[in-house]
Amino acid sequence: MSDPADLTAIEARRMIGRRQLSPVELAQACIARVEALDPAVNAVVARNFDRLMDEAHGAEAAVARGEPLGALHGLPVAIKDMNDVAGLPTTYGSEIFADNVPDSDDSLVASVRAAGGLILGKTNVPEWSAGANTRNRVFGVTANPYDLERTCAGSSGGSAVALATRMAPLATGSDLGGSLRNPAAYCGVVGFRPSPGVVPGTTSEMALLPMSTSGPMARTAADAALLLSVLSRPDRRDPWSQTGGGRAAAPDSASLAPLRAPDLSRLRVAATEDFGFAPTESVVREAFRDRVRRLASHLRIEHATPDCPQADRIFAVLRAVGFLGTHRDRMERYPEKVGPNVRANVEEGLRYSARDVAEALAAQAVYYRAWQNFFESVDFVLSPAVTVSPRNWRELYPAEIDGQPTQSYYHWLALAYATTIAGHPSVTIPCGTDANRMPFGLQIVGRRNDDAGVLAVAAELEAVISSDASMRLSRPDLDALAAARPLREVEGFRDL
Repeated sequence: MSDPADLTAIEARRMIGRRQLSPVELAQACIARVEALDPAVNAVVARNFDRLMDEAHGAEAAVARGEPLGALHGLPVAIKDMNDVAGLPTTYGSEIFADNVPDSDDSLVASVRAAGGLILGKTNVPEWSAGANTRNRVFGVTANPYDLERTCAGSSGGSAVALATRMAPLATGSDLGGSLRNPAAYCGVVGFRPSPGVVPGTTSEMALLPMSTSGPMARTAADAALLLSVLSRPDRRDPWSQTGGGRAAAPDSASLAPLRAPDLSRLRVAATEDFGFAPTESVVREAFRDRVRRLASHLRIEHATPDCPQADRIFAVLRAVGFLGTHRDRMERYPEKVGPNVRANVEEGLRYSARDVAEALAAQAVYYRAWQNFFESVDFVLSPAVTVSPRNWRELYPAEIDGQPTQSYYHWLALAYATTIAGHPSVTIPCGTDANRMPFGLQIVGRRNDDAGVLAVAAELEAVISSDASMRLSRPDLDALAAARPLREVEGFRDL
């Protein structure tokens, strides 16, 4: 058998259930991978190795006793440093919480454990997940494993890098303006943003504003569906969680049933480079056009986009309101410990009036209904995942795209927040490289609450992509990463 750390989650879980792979062997392989490669990329910022090994021995014993096994039994899972794991730091990438060590798991982590998952450690984030470059003053920067000079994006950058380098088969992330999808695109893995309430959030300080959600990250769409089946559950603490009927069922976690394969040729698919408003770089447009041409023999594709009226304004106002409600007190109490992105959003929120907020909410209703009308005649939408090819990580955010200035530190995330505003599920899958030889991510958007359908189409397209050498993505050069200079020795490692 090859290195167990290279197995997908579903492969590893099936082998554990058949007694072909020991959870101890898998845990040891993942720990070895972290120890060998993490100095080069700085993805795993808190390690849970002693407890992981204890729990792996317990998982092995449960298999030997013939006990019923959970969907994630024996699988190491990396947790984004926005969720509490008992005994490990939860810093949110913030100096204010640099010494915060919770004594209990939050509900997301508890769900992972209840399904037999083993916590590998915590993964790096930008401060409070603000922005899409994984850098903070607590743990420093996380680098892209395909080019250590370039950003891995964010905010779930540590999780994406841990997956790309095979440190763990599964990871968690969260997404407001693409924080799952952007790093997945840049690191050649899968990031899935669910419909609101599918993965309940029980600690949000702005719970009635359904902009941010947690979700699964993995190396394949099927693995992401497996983790989603564990994370998806009703919870009355989340006002968007449906505790009755009406939500598409998650994949069958008990039997690890495969996603229901759709007939791609029967689907009505729209393709858009920019949703009509996103400032998309020419190299990204060219890569997307190439992928659409190659996929056209498998899909009925038309070039069209849902209307996105006032998208930038809606997102700017509602995002700023969320940051204002969450972080104003922290900024006033600890001004020296709040970074530039959080500060910019809080200050922006202070400039808006009640009228601005009312107009943004009314515009969002118009936007949402425009999307519902569009999806009456279209099943899925394809787009690039990110507006720009990965840039140097020392650039906090792209100040310009093809010579045109961006409006804010988050304007370059427009391809992702187009779907956030409407609340539609969307996934990023790897689809080869762009002209800069960096991973290119394809975004697939489906109808609201058709989460399983989006993942099923993603899995089918993965099969198509893997059969075409021009669209396949090779994994990072792990030997080169193992030999690389430690990232913390690089100038600018902890700067903002």
